[in-house]
Amino acid sequence: MMLNAPIPLLMITPLAAAVICMLLSERSRLLVSFAAVLIQLLASLSLLLLLLQQGPITHPLGSWEAPLGIALRADGLAVLFVLMTSVVAGIAALYAALYLTPGPLRAHFWPLFWFMWAALNGIWLAADIFNLYVGLELLSLAAVGLVAFSGSKEALVAAIRYLLAALLGSLAYLLGVALLYGAHGTLSLSDLSQQMQPGVASSIALAAMAMGLLLKSALFPLHTWLPPAHGGAMTPVSALLSALVIKASLYILLRLWIELRIHELAPDASQLLGWMGALAIAWGGWMALRQTLLKRVVAYSTVAQIGYIMLMFPLLRADNAEASTLALQGGVLMVLSHALAKAGMFLAAGNLILCTGRPELSALAGTSQYRPLSIFGFGLAGVSLMGLPPSGGFSAKWLLLQSALASAQWWWIPVMLLGGLLSAAYVFRVFHYSFKEAENSDTFHRPGVGLEICALALSAASILLGFIATWPLHLLTLPDILPLAVLPEGSLEQSLELLQTPTYETLHGTSEQQP
Repeated sequence: MMLNAPIPLLMITPLAAAVICMLLSERSRLLVSFAAVLIQLLASLSLLLLLLQQGPITHPLGSWEAPLGIALRADGLAVLFVLMTSVVAGIAALYAALYLTPGPLRAHFWPLFWFMWAALNGIWLAADIFNLYVGLELLSLAAVGLVAFSGSKEALVAAIRYLLAALLGSLAYLLGVALLYGAHGTLSLSDLSQQMQPGVASSIALAAMAMGLLLKSALFPLHTWLPPAHGGAMTPVSALLSALVIKASLYILLRLWIELRIHELAPDASQLLGWMGALAIAWGGWMALRQTLLKRVVAYSTVAQIGYIMLMFPLLRADNAEASTLALQGGVLMVLSHALAKAGMFLAAGNLILCTGRPELSALAGTSQYRPLSIFGFGLAGVSLMGLPPSGGFSAKWLLLQSALASAQWWWIPVMLLGGLLSAAYVFRVFHYSFKEAENSDTFHRPGVGLEICALALSAASILLGFIATWPLHLLTLPDILPLAVLPEGSLEQSLELLQTPTYETLHGTSEQQP
């Protein structure tokens, strides 16, 4: 019966699991965590079914209606992110159970993991800007704890840098919340979307909120905290940080940008985000090529991929519904694809480090022969990051490219092509080292098969996403998503037809027309 009310279940389960995991023995902690993962998966699927049957859902907690109470809402975008979190975090939880050795280290992981999951669900489902802040704060504290919990000197330094950046970003966001509340007397996103008018207070508030979110997203040049944190954390933590945690601030930024009509009120700000994204693509790809540590390569790759996501913002045009539709679809699909691919790549990289016992790229010699499954998982994730068909990354970049053409902003096309080439360069650099002859092949360790399967499953899912791209995009056609003042009725359905054209199908290797 609880699955008939999945929204409260999505919030209560991870919070309860976090508290229970602090009180139980190690074996009981694992049992509780696996049960909670199953409940989260079932609740996510139940929410999807309710959305398809009823459309967007609003749930007042404790039956207290806003503004006195807290309202949670689930539209197509929110449900996509809830499902993404369930898949990635569920597989990462299984990996962590196999990866972490019994002891205090594993005991500290699970409460932080569940607080992180609760914060993510709270952000995806929040309907007002203050509860988005609460979710961000809980998420930042849990993420910093996960970075630091290994206890090494490098991890502690990275965690402190992460904490300072997160606190600064949160303060900037909270300042904007206070200014908006003072100017408009409401915190509800739907109310603000109706009342928002150009003005000094609103402009300062939105600028402060955007700056805080960009710092938390590690967009170039605000990215310096990310490579040490993601590259220095333990492998399951790196996957969670890159795949899920940084997506939270990007999700909030997208909500604000469209719901509060920033793309209309400040189109120059959208262009600025695009150029920052272009610089992130170039700088992140170049720095990934220069790294000597495997996980640092993957961490700088995240900096570059964040840049791809930011290309969505200048393509959201109030005067061009077709370009806006394609940009929104491409950006959301890029987020989903990156989450799956980057989680798979980090887990595969962790397996390779377990195999060699060293974090350097030079230690990979011989791994293609002796640990082909881990190399294959790394390569599958790389296919999506490079944007090669038929991956989800290709589908996302194809939509962004079409949006650039439809809006006559051709200069974003060479940026995307350059990013693809840089991605190919650092991925194939890893393969170059792995195909070298190993001098002492008998020294390789053998990670458990379960660890390799977890990495391979996520990487394969990023490829599968390209085959089913129309399904997540269909959720964006449901009424009231965002609510999309930028998109006229029917425009999303028209762009879905682009994914069924002969050109698109030919690039995906199929000519069969879908119904």
